[in-house]
Amino acid sequence: MVILPEKVKYIIDTLERHGFEAYAVGGCVRDSILGREPMDWDITTSALPEEVKKLFKRTIDTGIQHGTVTIMMDKEGFEVTTYRLDGDYDDGRHPKEVTFTSSITEDLKRRDFTINAMAYNDREGLVDKFDGRGDLERKVIRCVGDPKERFSEDALRMMRAVRFAAQLGFSIDEETKNAIGLMSNTLSKVSAERIQVELSKLIASSHPEEMRTLYETGLTKVMLPEFDELMCTEQNTPHHSYTVGEHTIIAMCNIRADLKLRLTMLLHDIAKPDKKTTDKNGRDHFYGHPEAGETKAKQILRRLKYDNDTIKYVCRLIRYHDYKPEINPISVRRTISEIGEEYYPDIFEVYTADRMAQSLYKREEKLAYIEKYRQLYQKIINDGDCLIIKDLAINGKDLMALGIPQGAGIGEMLAKCLDAVLDNPKMNTRDELLSFVKNSLKEG
Repeated sequence: MVILPEKVKYIIDTLERHGFEAYAVGGCVRDSILGREPMDWDITTSALPEEVKKLFKRTIDTGIQHGTVTIMMDKEGFEVTTYRLDGDYDDGRHPKEVTFTSSITEDLKRRDFTINAMAYNDREGLVDKFDGRGDLERKVIRCVGDPKERFSEDALRMMRAVRFAAQLGFSIDEETKNAIGLMSNTLSKVSAERIQVELSKLIASSHPEEMRTLYETGLTKVMLPEFDELMCTEQNTPHHSYTVGEHTIIAMCNIRADLKLRLTMLLHDIAKPDKKTTDKNGRDHFYGHPEAGETKAKQILRRLKYDNDTIKYVCRLIRYHDYKPEINPISVRRTISEIGEEYYPDIFEVYTADRMAQSLYKREEKLAYIEKYRQLYQKIINDGDCLIIKDLAINGKDLMALGIPQGAGIGEMLAKCLDAVLDNPKMNTRDELLSFVKNSLKEG
């Protein structure tokens, strides 16, 4: 059932009162039928952009060359687009020309998938020329018309098909999936920025295992060839029972749907193919893969145009995803200080997801270790132990007052103080640390 918001009703009613057709269209109709809250509401109309602009006080020409005007109502924007036919596509994304039409059916024909090619208004009800509602009931992603034609218009639609399957828990229609396999190489025409948006939505969805579909259809070969290497890398070791790629997919499914955490699991073993060695007993090893993975993941995330904060966070978790300190207060304090307190408690989720995607060999022992680590970490935090230089009871000014000249010597002495406090948190008092510094200066 589609229930139009009052502002959308007002826009549609205003256009209809002036002799035009108008409908809510696309994703908002799909989500309403599924009982999901639409992110935004798009409207399609027989009115030309200039005619739309005359009927509403505040409009913005957001894409007027393609027939789109944004109507502003109480700081909220609603895109209104004239029915249109798209001409030939030269760049795999933009039509060379757009022709306006008076037919809602012609407008819906140009849309990507049947579930996105439905329109609705209260007067006429649901306009569903391509059985989008039926595909929603069947839980199928199917192109409108010839899938090869739809994908030749915009190659990103191939990734969108897989992303919608991941978000909705749907399967991809056989003909549509076959067309993706045949045309996957054309994804190379699409910008890294647009690919990144679709990849992020897919891996942060309820079904990140659809990464397997990206691989099976050849899409990862174009946009993430490193993943294909993972899918082909065996792990002959008691700790594993899957290829690196299958382990990666299972690990993604075992962590909550947070983009940074899912990216971490996607790339945590990305350097394993490079670091694989096999001993004389036929057992595989991957020494140094976390450190190498940090470097490789950074290159991949930069290539896919992720922001610097995301890259830094994800790569730090990858660097330490297999780090196992001894479970004692000094070792854990030092580890928290080295990794950075801001990466906790997320790192425990990474540890757990990684172990849950391994074989059953020593699983209980591994999970028990993580829990002990987590409990000791929490005690350290609850006790307020000093873990970083800025939390020391003295600072650079105190050291200069003792005669240490401004410069590198200040940082070195503060680092020395932190080192002592990590061993003995009770030392983090002004008197204790000043005494420690004085003694250090004498010894120096």
